[in-house]
Amino acid sequence: MNDQNQNKQKQRQEETPKNSMGGASAANSSSGLKKLLAKRWVSPAIFMAAAAIIVTLMWIYQGSDPVKPTVGPDNSTEVSQGEEQAEGTIVEKEVAPVAASTLGMKWPVEKKEALQEQTKFYDATATATEREAALVQVGNTFSPHTGIDFVDPDGQPFDVLAALAGKVTYVKQEPTNGTVIEISHGDGLVTVYQSLTDVTVKQGDDVIQGTVIAKAGRSELEKDLGVHLHFETRLNGETVNPVDYIKE
Repeated sequence: MNDQNQNKQKQRQEETPKNSMGGASAANSSSGLKKLLAKRWVSPAIFMAAAAIIVTLMWIYQGSDPVKPTVGPDNSTEVSQGEEQAEGTIVEKEVAPVAASTLGMKWPVEKKEALQEQTKFYDATATATEREAALVQVGNTFSPHTGIDFVDPDGQPFDVLAALAGKVTYVKQEPTNGTVIEISHGDGLVTVYQSLTDVTVKQGDDVIQGTVIAKAGRSELEKDLGVHLHFETRLNGETVNPVDYIKE
């Protein structure tokens, strides 16, 4: 028994220094950590590291979710008579035409066979030669022709008629297009008459089909044509081929 007690006491004496050393080590570690945290640069560094980790996790999370393309409004540039194209690009927009059989539109002249169609509407489905002939040069830029130009072979003025019954919504003298008349026919359809003289209607007038609204005149934009009529049809603000709306 005495031997056993002596062995236990000896064993306790051997373990006591170890525990003391462990306690001292823990105390030293705690003291060192406090000194480290007391330094000014440590806290900002820890904050920046944590922020970087959070940002990285957010980026990874967002990257795992496929981005869906945003479908916005159609931003194509509308081509008006005499409007220049950015970088020479021809912008084409498809517009659902109104049935010509329903409209019964007529040509805006009394005797079309006696006149020349000097410049036709630019039709993207036409041949390359026809498309080239339907380009209008404005300065150094070529733009699609947005209507049909009628010219008298003898250079004489001729009557311009309302192609369809409607209300006159615009009458104005413009610097490049000459005198312009616009007639609204409902459902977004508008006929436009440019290069006019001797106008006989005013804004707000109701006209029937075939009413004489002016005579063919001149414009600065197409002054090389002399006396002529520039005729357009527009659907919801977009120019469309008048041929698609004419009922012979």
